[in-house]
Amino acid sequence: MTTLRIIRIPILPFGLVNAHLILGSHGCILVDAGLPGSERKIEKVLAKEKLSFKDIKVIVVTHAHVDHAGSAALLRELSGAPILAHEGDAKHFSRETPMTFCPTGWFGRLFIKTRLMVEPYVGFEPDILLTNDEVVDLQQYGIPGVVKHSPGHTAGSISVVLSTKDALVGDLIASGILLGGIIRTNHAKRPPFEDDPHTTGHQLQRLVDSGVERFYMGHGGPLKASEVQRHAQTLVSMKKAGTI
Repeated sequence: MTTLRIIRIPILPFGLVNAHLILGSHGCILVDAGLPGSERKIEKVLAKEKLSFKDIKVIVVTHAHVDHAGSAALLRELSGAPILAHEGDAKHFSRETPMTFCPTGWFGRLFIKTRLMVEPYVGFEPDILLTNDEVVDLQQYGIPGVVKHSPGHTAGSISVVLSTKDALVGDLIASGILLGGIIRTNHAKRPPFEDDPHTTGHQLQRLVDSGVERFYMGHGGPLKASEVQRHAQTLVSMKKAGTI
């Protein structure tokens, strides 16, 4: 039986912002790079596992928002690991084109006024760039699973789906309060920003239908499939009702 461990890296406390390590018997991958300056927090978690940056086989960046891509360029330099991402966000990773944000409620509208989401980070070009619905097999990095396109939060959002029926979905979904985390972390909600709720709902439902049982995310979590399905259905019904 495959043994994998998913370790949350607290970029900010209380589950407000998370990155994750996936540890297998033959490899270690990093999912998301956190805010600029997160490398020491990631190094601390690696050290607890008796690992270093050089043990990271690949850096998967789920999308181009600063709290997920902010330290990616420096982490690539420290680890020598390639960055894997999707072409839908490529011009944002390179800093060629600024991100746009679609607030999902009052907190998102307030948060965007702080300008924290447009904090600059060192731009980069991914070493492995998924196109369209291309799927990357992670077995080559010692992890039984795949990376696949899961748009909705941004055009280039991607998810990691593991053989253990776990998925790491970035900001395709959130839980908790405000940004996410703190309390009510078992209750699914929309993140502060979301490009297309209808697409997001269908992507989440597709993951549930594929057999995923546990969802790990950038803000809050993890969540069971039943709660993710409830949220997915809510997103789809909101679109149909014309409330977005």
